[in-house]
Amino acid sequence: MAFSLKTWTGFPAEHLRGFLLCCALLIPALAVAQPPLTKITFGTNWFAQAEHGGFYQAKATGIYEKYGLDVTITMGGPQVNNLQLLLAGRQDFTMGYPIRNLNSVNQDMPVVTVAAPFQSDPQALLAHPHITSLEEIKGQPVYVFSGAQQTFWPWLKQRFGFSDDMIRPYTFSVAPFLADKTVVQQGYVTSEPFAMEQGGVTPSIFLFADYGYPPYAQTIETTREMIEDNPEVVRKFVRASMEGWKSYFENPAPANVLIKKDNPEMTDAQIAFGIGKIKEYGLVVGGDAASEGLGVMTDDRWKATFDFMAKAGLVPEGMDYKQAYSVEFLPDPPVMP
Repeated sequence: MAFSLKTWTGFPAEHLRGFLLCCALLIPALAVAQPPLTKITFGTNWFAQAEHGGFYQAKATGIYEKYGLDVTITMGGPQVNNLQLLLAGRQDFTMGYPIRNLNSVNQDMPVVTVAAPFQSDPQALLAHPHITSLEEIKGQPVYVFSGAQQTFWPWLKQRFGFSDDMIRPYTFSVAPFLADKTVVQQGYVTSEPFAMEQGGVTPSIFLFADYGYPPYAQTIETTREMIEDNPEVVRKFVRASMEGWKSYFENPAPANVLIKKDNPEMTDAQIAFGIGKIKEYGLVVGGDAASEGLGVMTDDRWKATFDFMAKAGLVPEGMDYKQAYSVEFLPDPPVMP
């Protein structure tokens, strides 16, 4: 039997040819109609790790693209000042910290925090198992980084009576801790305890947030110019990033591929440990986020951070701390855990 378009489809050949011609003309038109993706650069605060998982997940799974964004993630590190890069226009968004943000506003820098992926700061003091309370550490040597005097150390002085003569220089290594049972040091609950456990010591962990330390962490910062000129881009980036965090906790595999690509020294075991601690301490989904959605910020939390800083003399008591943040760009409706 001879083959024809009519016998193949059941439609007259001329009708099918017309339909196919319309499709051929329509497909290029649809392609042209798609708006180009908006290019965005986001800078993290350290080498790629689980603490950045939601952002990498949004990139790996196409969530950013769904919102019309082409996002490049650049890593931070000890020699990277991402605040300077943001203000110089080399980043559109950066991973910040409320204390730094309030200091920036005090210096008339046009920096604004628009979301708080980490509801609690993962910063802690780590001690050997025989130490069972922060009160026991008072008067003992504590290894902290140089910036501690402008962040958590004044709070420890206010809250627990710590003194500056306790400070020892921290070199971002757990080797001294493993070698000396008297050493107490700073660390992220998501990171340093893993290295300590690998070295044979399960440390006592004193998460500052559990004792009332008020700042958010791993925040999303941008410039006032970005907010004024591209408010919808800000809104889309925040929502997509929070959807990325939700997705990361459901299946972190896509993001972890990109994390290890950017940071080849990162291991699966370290990432798994980090995710476990983020969940255990409710760093992302705890606090107000549990009921109000991921990334949420409140005036009360910002005021508490400002009040502690003002009391410590880190910022003037009369400054307008509300210039440091905006809740306008939080997802609406919220992205629930």
